[in-house]
Amino acid sequence: MAFGKLWVIAFRDLGRNRRRTGFTLIGVVLGMMVLILMSGFIAGVFDSILEDSIRLQTGHLQLRAETYQEEKVSLQWGDLLENPGQAAASIQTLEKVQAATPILWASGRVSTIQESAGVQLTGIDPNSSIHDHLQVGLVSGEYLTPEGRGELLLGRRLAEAMEIEAGQKVHLSVGNADGQLEEGIFTVKGLFSTGFPGYDEHTILLPISQLQAFTGAGDRSSAIVVMLYERSDAVEVGAALGGQGLDILTWEEMNSVVLTAVETGIMFYYILYAIVILVVAVIIANTLLMAVFERTREIGILASLGMKKRQILSMFLLESLSLALIGILIGVLLGSALVFYFSNTGINIGESTASIAGDMMLGTNLYTKLTVGNVVSLSIWMLAIIVLVSIYPAWYAARLEPVKALRAL
Repeated sequence: MAFGKLWVIAFRDLGRNRRRTGFTLIGVVLGMMVLILMSGFIAGVFDSILEDSIRLQTGHLQLRAETYQEEKVSLQWGDLLENPGQAAASIQTLEKVQAATPILWASGRVSTIQESAGVQLTGIDPNSSIHDHLQVGLVSGEYLTPEGRGELLLGRRLAEAMEIEAGQKVHLSVGNADGQLEEGIFTVKGLFSTGFPGYDEHTILLPISQLQAFTGAGDRSSAIVVMLYERSDAVEVGAALGGQGLDILTWEEMNSVVLTAVETGIMFYYILYAIVILVVAVIIANTLLMAVFERTREIGILASLGMKKRQILSMFLLESLSLALIGILIGVLLGSALVFYFSNTGINIGESTASIAGDMMLGTNLYTKLTVGNVVSLSIWMLAIIVLVSIYPAWYAARLEPVKALRAL
């Protein structure tokens, strides 16, 4: 019997018990939808965490003094970069560099009459395009200017916790380059919201010249942050910028915790993928096995009329294959539609949940990402496992002896 005829018979057999076939098809569709949605979720969340960490914190490259220790947020002159403005301007002329800017970090404390909180002070060049997202995220007041004196920007969540409004004065204290305590009164020029509670709760922004003067850092910075057009060029550009006394850090080195979390998360999701695929495969195998028991006499008749065992085996395998292909196709279409929808609207998890992530750039809205490679690989795995578990019912049908099969009730 021709292969095409076997496929036609197998496809028609799906309609014999439409209810059972329908429930089985729904199981395959739902399973495939779950796989696509899970894949899109993990791809979108981890990709956005990495991109936002690069955009808000690390950049693609950072140039630091070899002696600078990030955990100590040192303000010692020997740990800082001298004349960073000139160096940043020179770096920005490179072909693969989008922008470069000096940045100064310091640990401090902000206080009002009622409240106080430990914060990270970040001195920035307000004119640098690297910090455009901060200007876009301004929710109250005005943005910083390079010449601003006694002015700062406060994260909205920190401002709400301390009941601070734009235009209000706050007390700021910080240890200077000599290890002495510096104190001053600053005006909150504006409030910003990046959408990342962990960042907004602990960050105060000042013009870098203001923070340099306040901390006694002189014309020095903690680092020069470099943004590239393509992050894959980080190693090449970093090698070109290397010099004596400089520590060049790529985005991979600075985001090693995020990348490790991605690898761990992917392994966890692989386990979930396997569970979903196996559940769907068991449903298919059960459906096919029930079909074999119900059609035992028919199998005996086909065998007595000359149908070979391999043809019976092929017929039942094609039946499961047809069901799998239809279910996978519908599941991929529906799952991809859901991923596309959530890639635009996002899934709101609330600020309290997002703040649990701490320093990791987990936003209040999580977005999915449709990756064609993942969709194809998951579809292939689903199809392969379904066919694999269908071999036993098909083999069982092919092994039935015609005489015994004809006697079956």
